[in-house]
Amino acid sequence: MQNRITIIDNLLDENGNLKHVGYASELLLNYDRKDIKANKWRIKEWDYYLISNKDFAIALTIDDNSYMGLVSASFINLKEKWEKTVSKMFWFPNGKTNLPPSSKEGITIKEDKGYSCKFTVTKEKRILECSMDNFYNNKAYKVYFELTEEPKDSMVIATPFEKKKYFYYNQKIVGFKAVGKVEFDGKEYEFKDDTFALLDWGRGVWTYSNTWYWGAGYGMIDNELVGFNLGYGFGDTSKASENMIFVNGEHIKLEDITFDIPKNKKGKDDFLSEWKIYSKDLSFNTTFTPIINRHSNTNALIIQSNQNQVFGKLNGTLALENKTIEFKDFPCFFEKVINRW
Repeated sequence: MQNRITIIDNLLDENGNLKHVGYASELLLNYDRKDIKANKWRIKEWDYYLISNKDFAIALTIDDNSYMGLVSASFINLKEKWEKTVSKMFWFPNGKTNLPPSSKEGITIKEDKGYSCKFTVTKEKRILECSMDNFYNNKAYKVYFELTEEPKDSMVIATPFEKKKYFYYNQKIVGFKAVGKVEFDGKEYEFKDDTFALLDWGRGVWTYSNTWYWGAGYGMIDNELVGFNLGYGFGDTSKASENMIFVNGEHIKLEDITFDIPKNKKGKDDFLSEWKIYSKDLSFNTTFTPIINRHSNTNALIIQSNQNQVFGKLNGTLALENKTIEFKDFPCFFEKVINRW
């Protein structure tokens, strides 16, 4: 049963539990870190932006996980099938990174020796800036983007975990218009016209060990801007999934989705072979063909993050009540992330 949240209220009650559980198409519930009653070291907050077109993808993250923080930047060359990700870790920020309590406005910034990352959000646009002196082989990396034309609807979920006072509050905004440039290795890459972006905005208190599946994509189909957000794998999602399709900025709610990742001869996930992405009733029935896997496996004593974010193309159909959307080499990504954090 999909429970839609339609009222403006505080996210948490006086005991630190979710007041409302379900999904919304905009950020209605007010998050305040001070309302959390769980162990302060379990609080996790992040802003993640992905900017991409058919040839390149740029990922930027500012992350405050209380006992550790992260600034991460990625450059993914889809044409030449290579990628580089650099993550700068810092210890025990405990909220001092000051990520805003809302995705709607504010400044998120983290800088230290050799790097700087800043997200500026106003009603008119979002400005993303990032620089690293030694991104790869002692070569600097510089990113500047402006995001405009924010879609009317977004995917928002308020999800509890089985443990009381633990929760995940998340918004995915899919389909910003993006214009900007990247400077790296003596080259300047310009992004415009066919470039779009998404925001993954997360706030919550997470359990130590979990696995999630997430996929998203955006692009033009028959002169309409189509995007999707699909995911599952963590918390109690009985009241709502995070599966949505967006057409010209308006959402259509989907229910169950399965990521069928192929296995190799040893029984392990074969991320670079063809996946099947589908719903139980096959109204969403697609095939995902990978291009490149942005893989990282951070393992530091009690902390581990094994991430496989696979970029590729989607083919297949989504049958809606009044029409069928056909995906033809539709640019997107799907990922599986296993965390002990």
